[in-house]
Amino acid sequence: MAIGCTAGREPAVALFRSLGDPTRLAILRRLASGEARVVDLTNELGLAQSTVSKHLACLRDCGLIDYRVEGRQSFYALTRPELLDLLRSAEQLLAATGEAVALCPVYGTPTVGASA
Repeated sequence: MAIGCTAGREPAVALFRSLGDPTRLAILRRLASGEARVVDLTNELGLAQSTVSKHLACLRDCGLIDYRVEGRQSFYALTRPELLDLLRSAEQLLAATGEAVALCPVYGTPTVGASA
């Protein structure tokens, strides 16, 4: 994929949008350690079943996760090992930039007492 190519940016934008939601990112981080059921994710992440299911559906639609059925249970897992590499690279980039990304005036988190 050529990141600099205008015609090729839409899939990358969609990928990063799917990773940009805190709940979806938490689900992916959890699935990076192994498959899980919806009930496992709701308990571990402290989220409602409907919230987890909605985000799992989004991640499935993006092709980032899938599930297998065993009896009456569905076990969700990452579909692409490259996703782990991407998440590791993001962690390294964040470590290297320190707080610069968090302080970004457009996408960062506003600090307490900061003027707008």
